[in-house]
Amino acid sequence: MLEQVWDVVKWVLLVLAAGFIGQFGKSFALRFIERRRNAQSDREPGVPSPAPEIEKARLEARAKIEKKRAKAEVKRTKISRGDRSSEDASERSDAEEV
Repeated sequence: MLEQVWDVVKWVLLVLAAGFIGQFGKSFALRFIERRRNAQSDREPGVPSPAPEIEKARLEARAKIEKKRAKAEVKRTKISRGDRSSEDASERSDAEEV
């Protein structure tokens, strides 16, 4: 009987340890990585972190893609309506110059 109780206690302790590791392991790892990055940046003071540059490039690429999508949507709308008003305006301005 005492052996069965000991087995249950061992399993309970094992589950609690696994829960503790799962709960706090991620935050510990992130803190450890942050400290390590700070230590590396202290050693190399003139070298900026590539993360802001990468983030800026990613945002610029996203803005460019959104601009292209908007332009394509306007073009699709004009084609579906058969709208030639912008073309007519450019033809009128060309005719006025002559």
